[in-house]
Amino acid sequence: LSGVRAIAANPFYLGSVWRDWGFACAARRIWQREGFELVQSHERIAGCDIYRAGDGVHRHWLQLRRRVLSRWGRIALQLNPYHHYVQWMERRMFRHPRLKTVICNSQMVKREIQHYFGLPDARFAVIYNGVDTAAFHPSLREHRAAMRAQWQIPSSAPLLLYVGSGFERKGVARALQAIVPHPEVQLVVVGHDKHAAQYQSLAATLGIASRVRFAGAQNDVKPFYGMADAFILPTLYDPFPNVCVEALACGLPVFTTQQCGAAELIRNGDNGWVADALDGTTLRQQLGQWLACRAEWPRLAAAARASTADLTLEQMAGRLLACYQRLL
Repeated sequence: LSGVRAIAANPFYLGSVWRDWGFACAARRIWQREGFELVQSHERIAGCDIYRAGDGVHRHWLQLRRRVLSRWGRIALQLNPYHHYVQWMERRMFRHPRLKTVICNSQMVKREIQHYFGLPDARFAVIYNGVDTAAFHPSLREHRAAMRAQWQIPSSAPLLLYVGSGFERKGVARALQAIVPHPEVQLVVVGHDKHAAQYQSLAATLGIASRVRFAGAQNDVKPFYGMADAFILPTLYDPFPNVCVEALACGLPVFTTQQCGAAELIRNGDNGWVADALDGTTLRQQLGQWLACRAEWPRLAAAARASTADLTLEQMAGRLLACYQRLL
């Protein structure tokens, strides 16, 4: 890109802690040497001017993670040195005197940072992730018939779509369990996970293998949005997943959780539904509500699309530039 210069920071690898620490040290040396007017980091590095908190708060994620772990899993989590390093660097970064602004991609993340680190409102800018509303568009439904034929899904079957890697955190098991009492519902899972076979086995155990398609990683997910009727992401923790705004832009109502930043865009029964990540009963009931209002699906689709009207990539870029201009 014109006007962009790439400077490599490649410390040698000695494990995950050294990977992050070595990169932080190398990056800090580079920006001190170059004398940049503003330094924005997307990694946890003390001494940056702007931190974009795209990964949320690690300490909060660990608390949520403990909710689903066994006793021995919680012990292993507590003993893992990497988690101690990340929490230590988070504290250093948020309390560093040079930090001017934290860019959050959801109000949820802003609240978490304020809860754990006490930063004032003036130190924040909340800027939602943008989406290419021309590429992700309800017109993708033109792929519906061909995609359903390719994946052997009945043309009139209610179809949920999941997109994402990291099946455990993002709730593939919870999605599988949610469709069990709804025999007409089909589910397509798009994404790579090294434990995908375990989830295929779970689908078989639950008696729903014939209603679930594991599509693996895909270079182009847009046709999958076009074949679906709604989107599901019952994630345990996600600051603001792009897939949710992509789905909304395509006119798909979204089922997600209170622990997902994109839930701030969802109005229950209007453009989707929100439940606690571990409240499977409510999620199953919400799917039932969605099925019961099939005549209203065009209205839900229109409301989903409308909810991304202020989330174009150009609007996101404008908000970021305005943030930078305030700091210079």
